[in-house]
Amino acid sequence: MKKRSTSIDSLKNLFRIREFGVLVALILLCVFLSFASPYFLKPMNIFNVLRQISIIGILAVGQCLVIIIGCLDLSAGTTMGLMGVLCAIFIGFGIPPIVAFVLVIASGALIGTVNGLLVTRFGVNAFIVTLGMQYIARSVALLITGGIPVKMDSPLAFLGGGYIGAVPMSVIIMGAIVLLGWLFSTKTLLGRNIFIVGSNEKAAKLSGIRAGNVKMMVFIIMGSLAGLSGIILTGMLKTAEPSAGLGYELEAIAAVIIGGTSLSGGEGSIFGAIIGAALMGVLKNGFVLLGVSGYWQMFALGVVIIMAVLVDSMNTMKSSC
Repeated sequence: MKKRSTSIDSLKNLFRIREFGVLVALILLCVFLSFASPYFLKPMNIFNVLRQISIIGILAVGQCLVIIIGCLDLSAGTTMGLMGVLCAIFIGFGIPPIVAFVLVIASGALIGTVNGLLVTRFGVNAFIVTLGMQYIARSVALLITGGIPVKMDSPLAFLGGGYIGAVPMSVIIMGAIVLLGWLFSTKTLLGRNIFIVGSNEKAAKLSGIRAGNVKMMVFIIMGSLAGLSGIILTGMLKTAEPSAGLGYELEAIAAVIIGGTSLSGGEGSIFGAIIGAALMGVLKNGFVLLGVSGYWQMFALGVVIIMAVLVDSMNTMKSSC
């Protein structure tokens, strides 16, 4: 009897996890598509879907942390595009690939530092800061390339276009970033402080947490991940497009919200964000396999995002009553 009660309690706890609902929706969608299209479960198609969501997944890890502290980063996509351009230029100058890799990650972290400084030290709204940085990053990418794509022929391209066995390298990197992000956010003091700052910044400060430093670190992580995503995207295309990354930040934000992270801050999970990215990727793939118009694809994604925000709002209202 006690065992049965424990099982029921575990089931109830599982249903209280918001990410569980998204995971169920993802599984049901996969089951439906496996019957609707004979190509969906083909290994090539599955790896193709994973490869397509890898960049959004990496950005979503950083964006999840940013949203948990109660902010948004609208510059992540354009920072990614600029970092791809810098990577191709560094390689073109004859800089060794490993040095170019470090320089690009450091450049992304520098943009994150500027965003973090403006938000934490000067009190500028994160939405405005990152919107401005979005324009600056796009402008710099166009200025240094003249709007012309830059080719990249380097071993670094393996990070985006390479395979280990049948598995795309970008998928392996995404898996490693998700695991590290989960460990950081759940097993470290700084990671746990992110949730406390996002829930109540004033209370966090009163309890001795340096909220400004926590926010700064989150923006630096976001910038570094945008740099990594830029290298991977450039490796996939073998070319750095100065306009690359346009809209990627919105897709990452959508994945995070669909995955159950609260826009109010203080709640969310890395695994939820990656499940949200997977749901969007499978949905897009399903539309392609079923021959549905791209216009309906945008419509469906819009509905999913609004429903996710609606659920978040209802939960927030319920908890405040």
